[in-house]
Amino acid sequence: MNLSQHYLKNIRFEFERYKTMGEKTFEQLSAQELHWRPSENDNSIAIITKHLAGNMLSRWTNFLTEDGEKPWRHRDTEFEDPPSTKEELILVWEKGWQCLFQAIEAVNESNFDANIKIRGKKHSIVQAFNRQLAHYASHVGQIVMLGKMIKGKEWTSLSIPKGQSEAFNKNLFRKTPS
Repeated sequence: MNLSQHYLKNIRFEFERYKTMGEKTFEQLSAQELHWRPSENDNSIAIITKHLAGNMLSRWTNFLTEDGEKPWRHRDTEFEDPPSTKEELILVWEKGWQCLFQAIEAVNESNFDANIKIRGKKHSIVQAFNRQLAHYASHVGQIVMLGKMIKGKEWTSLSIPKGQSEAFNKNLFRKTPS
């Protein structure tokens, strides 16, 4: 596997990992909880999700031939009137992620070294994906944190639960018979 193939496989893995974290948070919450905000000036999980999907659709639709900031995108409206049901919200989420994954699939040896534009600035494929991975990771982190705040003690950890690291490490490093 060459470097570009390795990179594309890895970047897809990382995006899928964050997608899964968001979905595992959604599973724990009701539609009402997805719309909860700590204060009037804060975003709910539903609003963050709508923004993420809007960003993904703008960045990755025809990304090899068009600027990643589309004229049809109205970013400010992404922070208003999110879908009211959990099912609608998940459809918006899926639409954004599918656009991103199709973009990754469109990259190959013949275009890996291409430059693309985001807001009029040139980016290599690697720069563009890394930029968006950081952006999406920060928002998925917000989604998870809000989910933890909402659920409190009822929250099911998405990684190693607090206080269980030692048991995890013992199992990880347990000697297996040769």
